[in-house]
Amino acid sequence: MTDDPRPGVSPAPAAVCPGGNGGSLAPTGSGQVFAAIDLGTNSCRMLVARHNHAESGRPDGAHPDGPRPENPRAENARAEFRVIDSFSRITRLGEGVSGSGRLSDDAMDRTIDALKCCADKMDRRRVSASRQVATEACRRAANCSEFLDRVTRETGLALEIISAEEEATLALKGCAALLDFDIPYALIFDIGGGSTEVLFVQIADARNIAVQGCISLPMGVVTVAEDCGGGDLCGRTYQAVSDRVQKLLEPFEAVHGIRDKIAAGVTQMIGTSGTVTTLGGLHLGLNRYDRAAVDGLMLDFDALHATSQALCAKTLQQRAAEPCIGWQRADLMLAGCAILEAICRMWPVGRLKVADRGLREGLLMNLIHPSTLRVEPGRMHPASARTSPLQS
Repeated sequence: MTDDPRPGVSPAPAAVCPGGNGGSLAPTGSGQVFAAIDLGTNSCRMLVARHNHAESGRPDGAHPDGPRPENPRAENARAEFRVIDSFSRITRLGEGVSGSGRLSDDAMDRTIDALKCCADKMDRRRVSASRQVATEACRRAANCSEFLDRVTRETGLALEIISAEEEATLALKGCAALLDFDIPYALIFDIGGGSTEVLFVQIADARNIAVQGCISLPMGVVTVAEDCGGGDLCGRTYQAVSDRVQKLLEPFEAVHGIRDKIAAGVTQMIGTSGTVTTLGGLHLGLNRYDRAAVDGLMLDFDALHATSQALCAKTLQQRAAEPCIGWQRADLMLAGCAILEAICRMWPVGRLKVADRGLREGLLMNLIHPSTLRVEPGRMHPASARTSPLQS
């Protein structure tokens, strides 16, 4: 490891990284290198990027190395930076937390192994500034301090636990370039492993967005799947989960009157989560997940519902055989679909834009050029009690 200073990071031992997706390596080029780690309930994901000085602030998303890409929507949010390395691994850090209230030793071990790989990549890329954040699993776990100490001691990374409000705001910043700035209101949601965040925002222009309200539900794909006894949510259980989510969203709707704005045709919707991107890949019939094809894809609610119902009719083994799902996500897909269907029923926009971007991109934007997008904070609605997803 080099001893180059970077905020929140001290020298860590080199790591051998079997498994996981290391991403595509790009030439390093010149200029500062930044890194962002999003440690969620289900996965550990990192982006390493270089600031595109020449492209900073350009709204057209032009690529610095040549003509505009064939799919500019997939590049637009990254006009501020160029990704030169990445990492993604399912670690299930939050496994069992909804029942025990604690991070298990095995889950911590798996996650620290993944973070060692991230630290090694950051060192090799000579990262000059970084931020590493953890979300719902660590917010909920009684032994999170013990875990944070282990992370610092064993990887050299300074991991911070962020609030649900900051998590949602960072996801908004990461997705902002996918917004239609001619439509004044937007719903942005993120179905995570341990929680689901929904933001309602008003758009002034491409650089000014005011958050009207934010809500974080204590229901994500991991917690719902665990609380319902596994990955096969039968018909009644699936519907009960969806109904429960919709009920939890009702107070948020009552405050903001979002349905009225939807009826007036002035509201758009963006979904950022593994559930939504996977459904996008399945809808397109991809033989292998392709971010460029999915990111920015517009999907009608009817298509989402049909794809979700097709998954419900499959066995766990059949879902795992889908190339865009695999064994690591097969037991979580129905939980995500149930949450998604509740959101779509509560707010019948009719279609949503798929975002394969979010918190990590928001972190990078803050590190590289924090003044690019001004987000006015809004009211954070109190999260509901940590109850079973089937409790009415």
